Amino acid sequence: MSRPDTAPGASAAVGAALYGLATRAARRLPRDMSLTSAATLATLDRTGPRRITDLAAAEGITQPAMTTLVRVLEQSGLVERRGDASDKRVTLVCLTEAGASYVRARRRAGVQAFERLIDELTGDEVEALMAALPALRHLAELESQDRDGPTR
Repeated sequence: MSRPDTAPGASAAVGAALYGLATRAARRLPRDMSLTSAATLATLDRTGPRRITDLAAAEGITQPAMTTLVRVLEQSGLVERRGDASDKRVTLVCLTEAGASYVRARRRAGVQAFERLIDELTGDEVEALMAALPALRHLAELESQDRDGPTR
């Protein structure tokens, strides 16, 4: 979307900076599980219990691959399968307390990694980031809606 008050190429420049930051941040995360497994846990944390087919679509993998992934996460105690009270034919994948704890710890580690980097910025740079927070939060909401459907 183009706006008259936005410099030409601003969206591309900001997009490139955010993408570069996100990929570098992903490389700094613990390597104790695959990114798809961690993303699946984060999706369950963000959206609540889901069908395997919904999780597969949200994570961009096949239903058989998600079934295998859920089985591994279940064996690790991070998720469990439960019946859907509204439809007895449906099984939902739910985050266990251990899974929720894992997501919180991983998120905390990511936040702390960024805190260390932000502490090395100048005061003006930190203020610029603070001014950008509303836009960054809105971007996160838009991405979440695009990926998971409208937020609850």
